Amino acid sequence: MNVLLSNWIQLKNYISSDILGGPKLIKASWAINLQKGGPLPFMLWLMWYFDTYTTTAWMYTALHGSYGLCWLLKDRVFPDPNWESKVTIGAAIMMWVLVLGPYWIAPLIIVYYKVDLPIWVLCLSTIIYVLGVVLMMSSDAQKYFTLKVKRGLITSGFFKKIRHPNYLGEMMIYGSFALLANHWLPWAILAWVWLGVFIPNMLSKEASMSRYPEWAQYKKQSGFLWPSLFTKYWVDKLYY
Repeated sequence: MNVLLSNWIQLKNYISSDILGGPKLIKASWAINLQKGGPLPFMLWLMWYFDTYTTTAWMYTALHGSYGLCWLLKDRVFPDPNWESKVTIGAAIMMWVLVLGPYWIAPLIIVYYKVDLPIWVLCLSTIIYVLGVVLMMSSDAQKYFTLKVKRGLITSGFFKKIRHPNYLGEMMIYGSFALLANHWLPWAILAWVWLGVFIPNMLSKEASMSRYPEWAQYKKQSGFLWPSLFTKYWVDKLYY
């Protein structure tokens, strides 16, 4: 891992856990769950406030709203231990300012501009969303319950051909939401989150997994985000 990336990860971790100092009173999961579960009531309020009841608005409400419910269910049954740690108040605020809050720009665009997309776009977005939810939920469940039984490198199931299927699922989910917004701004926000948060997190995870003796073979036979020959090496070339 190169020095620039290592410094960025340290800065990101500081911002998301310790910024402004003070006691750590808030679980990271509290801030995340508020953002994940909030879109359903938020979207219904937006539709009422702007008097926008287009098919696209209802579709977005159904997709993002159901995802929030799925996330809250996941958090109850198999929570991510990374989000159970407590952070400072400043860190919780920065999580919302830099990452969580901007996700809500997409529904605002949909209702403010009264976006109404063709049926085929709604269909495509729904397919991407459903596949993303299945991939994210299932791979997170596999990781959670496997590690409860035995610690180590997971190289089977959803992780057999893709090293980060849960991140891929999350990207597909929010990509489907951006598709419904029909605007460049949600895609710009996703680009920032994916490049500035997701990929550094994945590379940090890989640096940790590299301590296992079977890592070299697993990395050789799997893709970073997609099971393809073309995706096995580009991350190394860009970040290492």
